[in-house]
Amino acid sequence: MKTEKEKMLAGEVFNVYDPELVRERQYARKLVERFNALGEVNPQASTEIIRQLFGHVGQNCEVHPQFKCDYGYNIYVDDDFFANYDCVMLDVSPIRIGKHCLLGPRVQLYTVNHPLDPQLRRNGAFGQSKDITLGDDVWVGGGAVICPGVTLGNNVIVGAGSVVTKSFDDNVIIAGNPARVIKENPYKE
Repeated sequence: MKTEKEKMLAGEVFNVYDPELVRERQYARKLVERFNALGEVNPQASTEIIRQLFGHVGQNCEVHPQFKCDYGYNIYVDDDFFANYDCVMLDVSPIRIGKHCLLGPRVQLYTVNHPLDPQLRRNGAFGQSKDITLGDDVWVGGGAVICPGVTLGNNVIVGAGSVVTKSFDDNVIIAGNPARVIKENPYKE
């Protein structure tokens, strides 16, 4: 029989109030509170907290406060990552971010969702999740929301304020609610 954490990581319906998951969220929140309390006065200490919190951090990682996440260990960022102010990453499932990625202010990445069944949804005790993957050279404009299960290819630009509900291939500029391709990205490597 699977634990609630195993169900969570498998994208199955799980109990969000499972004691193990509650402890892990509390641990992450303590690190996040320490990180946010530092502000920008000690970048080296801030980066060290992010390295303790995230599942993987490449070279040159910069995250501005106020940052929020659920677990932290499900966040994997590669080299040259930048997250501007007020970023939220609900990392119930893994969030994988490639090299040279930029997140504008107030970008939100949500891997978690609630079940469609209203009986399971009524007390908020159950969740379900899907991974988010951003390829290399992705730039997500300020205030954009990336929904559960989205994969963005390499060299994708997401317009500010967009709501991304589905996946997109490489070299496109997307915008809107829901986001759609507005043009090909002319700068391809």
